[in-house]
Amino acid sequence: MTKVVKFGGSSLASAEQFKKVKEIITAEESRRFVVPSAPGKRFSADTKVTDMLYGCYDLAAKGRDFSTEFSAIKDRYYGIINELGIELSLEDEFNTIKACFIGKAGRDYAASRGEYLNGIVLAKYLGYNFVDAADVIYFNEQGQFDGKKTNKILSEKLAGMENAVVPGFYGSMPNDTIKTFSRGGSDITGSIVAAAVNADLYENWTDVSGFLTCDPRIINNPAPITIITYKELRELSYMGATVLHEDAIFPVRKAGIPINIKNTNKPEDVGTMIVESTSQKPAYTITGIAGKKGFTVINIEKDMMNAEIGFGRKVLEVFEKNGICFEHMPSGIDTMSVVVHQAEFADKEQEILAGLHRNCHPDTIDIETDLALIAVVGRAMKSNRGTAGRIFSALAHAHVNVKMIDQGSSELNVIVGVAEQDFEAANKAIYDIFVETKL
Repeated sequence: MTKVVKFGGSSLASAEQFKKVKEIITAEESRRFVVPSAPGKRFSADTKVTDMLYGCYDLAAKGRDFSTEFSAIKDRYYGIINELGIELSLEDEFNTIKACFIGKAGRDYAASRGEYLNGIVLAKYLGYNFVDAADVIYFNEQGQFDGKKTNKILSEKLAGMENAVVPGFYGSMPNDTIKTFSRGGSDITGSIVAAAVNADLYENWTDVSGFLTCDPRIINNPAPITIITYKELRELSYMGATVLHEDAIFPVRKAGIPINIKNTNKPEDVGTMIVESTSQKPAYTITGIAGKKGFTVINIEKDMMNAEIGFGRKVLEVFEKNGICFEHMPSGIDTMSVVVHQAEFADKEQEILAGLHRNCHPDTIDIETDLALIAVVGRAMKSNRGTAGRIFSALAHAHVNVKMIDQGSSELNVIVGVAEQDFEAANKAIYDIFVETKL
């Protein structure tokens, strides 16, 4: 059996955390390939190394002195090295990084050095091979991840190794410059490595014991999710559940490799298993609830809209020309609503309104701001009658007005729009009706 294990920044923030990580890895021989993040916060007021690197590079790029900030970064790593008692010098690496900062190698390069250095330290501590991600993970000229080339090179590289550490978060461009994934991209690297070695399991170790049914900032001690499908995770991640980077599921999903979210500080906890499909019935009708604030709804009314061929295309064409993506588009016979991110829409508001009048000749256009969207997700929803009715009954009982309803054809989720001021109350009402009543 082969496992790929990824450890987040909080799991590698200090020497104490490094020791926990080593215990976890060495507890099973199957944990052969390790993907580390950069050191995270050691305490709430601390600064992540990635943020330290960004700040340091910005000073260097402006031609200002960055010696104090650079020394602080060195101290973080040497503090870990010294406390672990390993013989390791990073002076050559730091000299190279300093020169590249002065030479304005780019913010992606700067940010990637956190994982790069942590990978070197962890490989030395474990006695594993170190494989620089820049040598095995590739982006094309457009800055998009090149999965085909990466899988071939990475598979060949790791095939002859019993164990290896591959830093997360970055790869290289065709011109050999460093390119990073979006923030939290070490999750993606772990998934890529798992697919390349045909792993039996991808373990993603963090500071929480998997996914929870609802946001713990809204619901006190919400029920955990023990098993979830890729599709359910995709829906919840997109709507704000942030335990795992939403793009991390794609490489392993194609290979049929499950992901297990585990807690470095509580390794005995079961965590959450993410799978392609499962015959196991969830504990509740719903799997989870997630939501976001900050949406605007543009309501378009026009008599006989339904009989006008191409009307929807004309509406969306206006948003496309202005570089605005739409989130949802519920409609009626003579009405169509387009839901967009408020921050993106605000700057293009008048151009879009003028374009809609020019393209579509509506009777009226109404704009509603400060909307929150809540996704109620669950693979068991389609086999349980009255799920939508229970959602709306719970919201009515909590005196929450539903401003928008959208349900996908897969019956995997129901999305409701409410006023931002009702966001927390709506989450609590839905959680209570499906989960709290069964506890």
